Amino acid sequence: MPKTDIRRPGGNRGWLLRLVIAFAFAQGAVSMARPAVSYRALALGADERAIGVIAGVYALLPLFAAVPLGRRTDHGRCAPLLPVGVALIAGGCALSGTADSLLAMAAWSGVMGLGHLCFVIGAQSIVARQSAPAEQDRNFGHFTIGASLGQLVGPIAAGYVVSGQGGAAAGQGGAVSGQAGAMAHTSALALIVAAVVAAVSFTSLWRIERRTPPGSRKAEGPRVPVHRILRTRGVPAGIFISLAVLSATDILTAYLPVVGEHRGIAPSVIGLLLSLRAAATIACRLVLPPMLRLLGRAALLAVTCLVGGLVCAGLALPVPVWALAVMLAVLGFCLGVGQPLSMTTVVQAAPEDARSTALALRLTGNRLGQVAAPAAAGLVAGVAGTAAPFVMLGVLLLVASGLGLRRQGPGGADVRDVRRGSAANAPGAVSRRE
Repeated sequence: MPKTDIRRPGGNRGWLLRLVIAFAFAQGAVSMARPAVSYRALALGADERAIGVIAGVYALLPLFAAVPLGRRTDHGRCAPLLPVGVALIAGGCALSGTADSLLAMAAWSGVMGLGHLCFVIGAQSIVARQSAPAEQDRNFGHFTIGASLGQLVGPIAAGYVVSGQGGAAAGQGGAVSGQAGAMAHTSALALIVAAVVAAVSFTSLWRIERRTPPGSRKAEGPRVPVHRILRTRGVPAGIFISLAVLSATDILTAYLPVVGEHRGIAPSVIGLLLSLRAAATIACRLVLPPMLRLLGRAALLAVTCLVGGLVCAGLALPVPVWALAVMLAVLGFCLGVGQPLSMTTVVQAAPEDARSTALALRLTGNRLGQVAAPAAAGLVAGVAGTAAPFVMLGVLLLVASGLGLRRQGPGGADVRDVRRGSAANAPGAVSRRE
């Protein structure tokens, strides 16, 4: 049997495995840091509105940096963004752990978000560039398993570290000030541990991007205007669906600890619940290919966003912990569909020489949602209670469900149509996409 060529789309996928491993550690650090930041902010005297602002600042710097980074990546290498992203994540986590004011925590949270953006733009561009069209749903699905693994382990680790000494202090003293001091200490420790976890990503950042032979890269032509990319059919729907799904995940991570504090649920239990959601997302992405063959991309997006919206709104109800666990498992499974399929939708709809920019615009939409949604959630929580933001997110997912039903453009064709023509694009015949 002839050996598969790693330089060709469809070739050896060792690069994808290394990328998934690196992403798992980077995302694990972020997923550990986000609830730890919320607990540390609470210990420093933050209320629901302040939590929303700090969560929003995480996305503020990336909001302005995404498109320039995407432009650079369209006509250059993607891999250099990965170690830069890991360094910023690790630094943001460590410095958030040493910050002693809400303003400083918000600033370092923004650095953490910028690092996550650098890593994700570089990684997504590598997957898009090194995958044949018929492989993109599968490869993006496998890539996002790395994120889900990080989201599975990170909250458990954060809950364990934050509640470990904090619970003991509460049992011994019982004073509110003692509990706050213990939580400030343990949440800071969790952030330092998150920085170490992020640094482990460096061990997998080798031979991920294939080398381009001299003279094979196309010369840089005129840049495709952003407004043209945004007007391409399929791109706006993919951006909004991704925004809705990520906003739901983000607010869930930031506000479930607040809900737990109000309902008397221990941080360790909240960590387990968040990790259960992530485990369900992993399960979803493992069975994504057969679900796509059965339903197609548009129907699968619409159904999962619809069910996810209903379940997300149901989190506002004062249900027992076991029912909350079931709801989060269903929600995690539904949310697992939106991110990888929206990546494929945007990549296949965008002009070929502007795919990294299109992915960056998708990430800009994500970060816009991460700025606006926490701020809106903070206002809603301040007026209607800590569970009310979940109703807002439910409505957002229902709108995304309606967009998922709309016919995608030529680039966002249903996965069954792509596979129908994949024989002509078999690994040996796929042209290289640089």
